[in-house]
Amino acid sequence: MKGLKGKGVLITGGGGAIGAALCRRFAEAGSRVLVADRNAGAAQAVALQIGGRALAFDISDYAGAKSALADAGEIDVLVNNAGWDRFQNFIDMDPADWEQLIAINLRGPLNMQHLVVPGMVKRGGGRVINISSDAARVGSSGESVYSACKGGILSFSKTLARELARKGVTVNVVCPGPTDTPILRGFAGEGESGQKVMDALVRAIPMKRVGQPDDVPGIVAFLASDEAAYITGQVISVSGGLTMAG
Repeated sequence: MKGLKGKGVLITGGGGAIGAALCRRFAEAGSRVLVADRNAGAAQAVALQIGGRALAFDISDYAGAKSALADAGEIDVLVNNAGWDRFQNFIDMDPADWEQLIAINLRGPLNMQHLVVPGMVKRGGGRVINISSDAARVGSSGESVYSACKGGILSFSKTLARELARKGVTVNVVCPGPTDTPILRGFAGEGESGQKVMDALVRAIPMKRVGQPDDVPGIVAFLASDEAAYITGQVISVSGGLTMAG
């Protein structure tokens, strides 16, 4: 795709399943990839694989993230991919259970955009792609606070897209549906009962399979490219047709 070669691309959660797939895709396009993850070992492993640079920090720690990015160079593309979930019905949760979910899934992306976007504005251009979830669009049992955070990312992204529209910076959102990652496996559970959950998901998806991490990077790379220069404030699902939101 046009305009990705040589660009500085920061991908949070780059050591995870979808994050690693994103890092590989941008590296293949010739981008200078910054693999950010709070798990230093995971970030380093992906960075070595693709010839990128590992950055180890917690996105929910504003000061720590700022320090880690001090010598990261120009960031032309920010992909807010890091996320975490805990599966529990809302009425069974304590307020303390919400804090980490909010810190990682809402406060973390806000921190990253507040730290990175001013540089994009100063240089007159940039791309932000926020990875949300179809749980934000339709809800998901056992994921109330996670869904709330991801829904907040949708509305925040649309607002930021309006604020930055005349400054050369686009902001878009990608919402994966059920994707074969450790988070989904944790939701489904182990053994026969877990397989029944997975089978039910497959039956509900028109394409009759759950997503794979490599299903996500194509649309993200497109939104980061010059070919998407006139697209901002949009929300796109990658769900095999499970979600068809207008």
